[in-house]
Amino acid sequence: MDEKPKQKVTELEGEDLDAANTPVTDKVAPGSTAGSPPVKSNPPSPKGPSLWHRIRSSKNLYLFVFVGILLFIAAVVAAALIWGKGSDSDSTPQKLTAEQLAELAGSQTVVGDSKQTLTIQSNTVFEGQVLARNDFSVAGALSVGGALSLPSVDVGSGSFDQLQVDNDLAVGGGLVVNGTLSVSGATSFKNLSASQLNVTSLTLSGDLAISRHITTSGGGPSKSNGAALGSGGTASVSGSDTAGTVAINTGSSPPAGCFITINFVNKFADTPHVVISPSNSSAGSLSYYTNRSTAGFSICTASTPSAATNYIFDYVILD
Repeated sequence: MDEKPKQKVTELEGEDLDAANTPVTDKVAPGSTAGSPPVKSNPPSPKGPSLWHRIRSSKNLYLFVFVGILLFIAAVVAAALIWGKGSDSDSTPQKLTAEQLAELAGSQTVVGDSKQTLTIQSNTVFEGQVLARNDFSVAGALSVGGALSLPSVDVGSGSFDQLQVDNDLAVGGGLVVNGTLSVSGATSFKNLSASQLNVTSLTLSGDLAISRHITTSGGGPSKSNGAALGSGGTASVSGSDTAGTVAINTGSSPPAGCFITINFVNKFADTPHVVISPSNSSAGSLSYYTNRSTAGFSICTASTPSAATNYIFDYVILD
């Protein structure tokens, strides 16, 4: 019983160890005869063409290229939108806490940056000065209770209830004044053109050239008759304090003396210069003279005038 296993071991030891390396094709397949040819196993089928090869050989190559470009553009746009949202400043209104308001009471405090907006809905009072380093825009009306100092101002269109200029005012274009222009100090004009100019007092440092007539206006002066008119004589005056005409009609037995006294509407500050000239032949043959004062003047004769005679004189008064 014990000798049989040993025999099997001996048989195994006598076998050629190289038999395991013999190719399978040299062995006879089970079920075949010894004289029949050996049956060879089929080799594994090769792998199919690659994806790139199939795309290149495809008839829709341009379609794939177009779709790829669209996908690339979509990716770029999406990245730009995501980047832009990340860089945008947060415009959500934020409230200032008590600690932040306490920080504002310091000597110098920086709140936010130039990309943010500080909105204050309540009324704000600044006790000290306010400095705007950039543009200062006012959406509503600007009311200034005190003095406003501006080194330069450029106004396209402005409306002022009252404007006071302490120093020089230079107007580069035309100046239109719809109301009254009142100048309390000295005024210098190079060329002044006005359809009508009303001046209370005019001082000229040069010559006055007038190309048209000088027309005087104002109230007419009053008069009082003199003894040189004689019995039943009359006299009249027409004109103004500056210039006019005096008509004298003597009566019977007129003596030498004054015919008429002209009373000015407005008295002169000093005794004016009175210039009279005879305007008819009878007045030219008369020895006439004037008595003048700041209140008026008189036309008189040193000789006895003729009775029932008309004398006409024109006068010009210069201060």
